[in-house]
Amino acid sequence: MKRLPLAALMAVFFLFLLLSVSVRQSILFLIGIGMGAALAGARFGFTTGWRQLIEKRDPRGVTGQIILLAVAAALAIPLLSTYTELGAALGPPSVSLLVGAFVFGLSMQIADGCGSGTLYKAGLGIPLNMGILPLFALGSFLGSVHLGSWLELGQTEPIGLVDILGAEKALAVTLAGLLLALIAVRLWVGPDRAWFDRKWIWGALILALLATLNLIIAGQPWGSYMALVCGLPKQSTQQTCLIQQATCSGAGRQRNPPCRERVS
Repeated sequence: MKRLPLAALMAVFFLFLLLSVSVRQSILFLIGIGMGAALAGARFGFTTGWRQLIEKRDPRGVTGQIILLAVAAALAIPLLSTYTELGAALGPPSVSLLVGAFVFGLSMQIADGCGSGTLYKAGLGIPLNMGILPLFALGSFLGSVHLGSWLELGQTEPIGLVDILGAEKALAVTLAGLLLALIAVRLWVGPDRAWFDRKWIWGALILALLATLNLIIAGQPWGSYMALVCGLPKQSTQQTCLIQQATCSGAGRQRNPPCRERVS
């Protein structure tokens, strides 16, 4: 019975978006609900998968993540190559990326959730993640404020495999990298381990399909932190624009829509 009021609220908000905003935004809302349902229903978590791999030498979670990446790449790369209005998530490799990745990885293990994990667990009413969510948004905002200073520490031009190699070779390189990751996992866990979990597999497939739909309809890949930044004061959207410009610049032809259109 507790689900009925929530379903009714979502239906009302969907109708509001459909009638007052746009069909596109209403469909993206449904895709977001689907992603949250898949993450929660499959207990699909990037943090959990890696923790299980390191602590218990259990490869099932990471295997599910690799399946998600492989299927999503197989669906998205041909689309990105064919339709130039779709934007790849290209950003400049930088010192700030290395520092941020380390801090984020450390923090998400402590908080028991990455961006998506924090959102769906907060939606389930888990107190820890409900407390973390506003801090996640605040941290994203503060990071956007001084992004320029971080990028000044050193960066290179963004690398888009589709632009450099073409769709077929880009997909082959991506799948080869994922295969190497699986081989490394096999060396770590040893023999006689279960590799597949039914929930992780169907969660990966549903998320890959929904992520592809998000790419087609939104024109850009699935991402969670940008919405958290945009939910804060006006200055955050201006700084977000800098992030978008940073991800657009130097990528051969500009595959992403103009920043002004994406944050409006």
